[in-house]
Amino acid sequence: MALDIATVLQKTTTLKEEQVRYLLGVPALEYNGSVGQALEQKEFTNADDIVHELCQQMGLEFIKDIPINDISPDLVNNIPINYSKHHSCLPYKDEGEVMRILTSNPLNTKALDDLRVIFKKKVKFLVTTHARMSDAINKVYEKNTSNMAGLDAIGNEDAVDFEDQVIDLLDSGEDDAPVIKLVNSLLFRAVKEKASDIHIEPYEKDMLVRYRIDGILVDIFKPPKKLQNSITSRVKVMANLNIAEKRLPQDGRIPLKIGGKDIDVRVNTMPTAFGERVVMRLADRSNTVLELEQLGFSEDSLAKFDDILNRTYGILLVTGPTGSGKSTTLYAALTKINKPDINIVTIEDPVEQRIHGIGQIPVNAKIGLTFGSGLRAILRQDPDVIMVGEIRDLETAEISINASLTGHLVLSTLHTNDSAGAFPRMIDMGCEPFLIATSLQGVIAQRLVRILCPHCRVPYTPTELEIQSLGVPRSTVLNSNICKKGGCNQCNGKGYIGRTIIAEFMMVSEGVRSLIMQRKDGATIRKKAIEEGMQTFREHGVQKVLSGITTLEELFSNTQMDL
Repeated sequence: MALDIATVLQKTTTLKEEQVRYLLGVPALEYNGSVGQALEQKEFTNADDIVHELCQQMGLEFIKDIPINDISPDLVNNIPINYSKHHSCLPYKDEGEVMRILTSNPLNTKALDDLRVIFKKKVKFLVTTHARMSDAINKVYEKNTSNMAGLDAIGNEDAVDFEDQVIDLLDSGEDDAPVIKLVNSLLFRAVKEKASDIHIEPYEKDMLVRYRIDGILVDIFKPPKKLQNSITSRVKVMANLNIAEKRLPQDGRIPLKIGGKDIDVRVNTMPTAFGERVVMRLADRSNTVLELEQLGFSEDSLAKFDDILNRTYGILLVTGPTGSGKSTTLYAALTKINKPDINIVTIEDPVEQRIHGIGQIPVNAKIGLTFGSGLRAILRQDPDVIMVGEIRDLETAEISINASLTGHLVLSTLHTNDSAGAFPRMIDMGCEPFLIATSLQGVIAQRLVRILCPHCRVPYTPTELEIQSLGVPRSTVLNSNICKKGGCNQCNGKGYIGRTIIAEFMMVSEGVRSLIMQRKDGATIRKKAIEEGMQTFREHGVQKVLSGITTLEELFSNTQMDL
């Protein structure tokens, strides 16, 4: 019976007739002949049902869940990864006289003939979707034992096993040393798992590699102790550091292109009792800048944000601990006001995201380009808005204040625990209270909490003690959507996917200004702001717990000071 794809699509999906015509009218080359991939990219429906039905009509076997661990990496030794990706095929199982091949394009007769010659046996296709095919290729080639060949000979330890890594970056050759492949693999996996930091930590008898994922450090791998110096030296070479200097801390950076993404890796080495400790911070430059509405601010905070961003003078500070998303918030704010009639100039250390239409200056202390000297130069560039990466010292603070008082809107960050702490912090730097009170328009303090995985979160009824700690009526809690974490394949068993902001936004009112002028402490200023209606960390976090966005554990661990 002739295969009628249009009939199959209309029968097994909710596609309208014009959508089917459009889909089938797409040039075959654009999707390598894969109808399933065309459906996925056009987002009309779930490709699984389509591919399954087509396989039934064509007499082919369909597989939905691919058991990656059951695929022997030895099967791909003679097949280059580029060939496997181009033809969307992967050896799956050797059944004696027949070699089973995974594919998302069973009509590819060229690949069929090639594989028949390579394996010198009959070939039978097992069909899956394009997305699962790509994932399987990445994982199997990453597991390929040839990638880690030679490590046993160096370390005389257990073999290295990376199960879930992507190998879609850095030109690794066949002759690359095992340590080079190992360091590359650590970077591959970190990018795939969206880690923000890689920690390489030496100890007396072993060493440990840890990733920071969603703000939490996770043990990943224990390389052989004998590889310690080789791994450290490899990272130093990549970061253009002095490999002979092991007594002093060093800083460097590694620009990488990983799987089509531009990754900037900031490297720091530090001598310890058992060797050099290496920490690498990963920043994805290819990420698009998020909008303010996507970060997790409350409607009240967004309204205050708009109010200040529409002003033509003053300072807006974003405060919080390291890694709390301060730079992300500032970039989102700049993107919101980035228009052809506004001149925006930034000075950063380093430039983390490139935004078209904005002049971004990287700090370079080695040649004397500091925040202070850079700010002075920026003021001669006729700016409307200035973003200072961080106010670290009195010089930067004073120039920022003067710029705000002469008709410039200044955005910057400061390291404090809450919004009220920004004022005594600047006074401690040496700034005059009356200048702070006059120039500051608002202070945002923010932290990040992990978001519950929507696929496995579990409804949860809190205990009486937890209800009391939330500080809201019992009836409100019991009628809410409180959940606890679960664990599934989507979140790698962690129960969380991504992070969101909890924040407090303090507007500098007349009452707050009066307290600043009197040099009052942060607690007094904070109390005044709450009386005037400021939403605290705890209150914003409680809203997210009641909505099922995050958990009670995340709330309590990130808002301890508000208890």
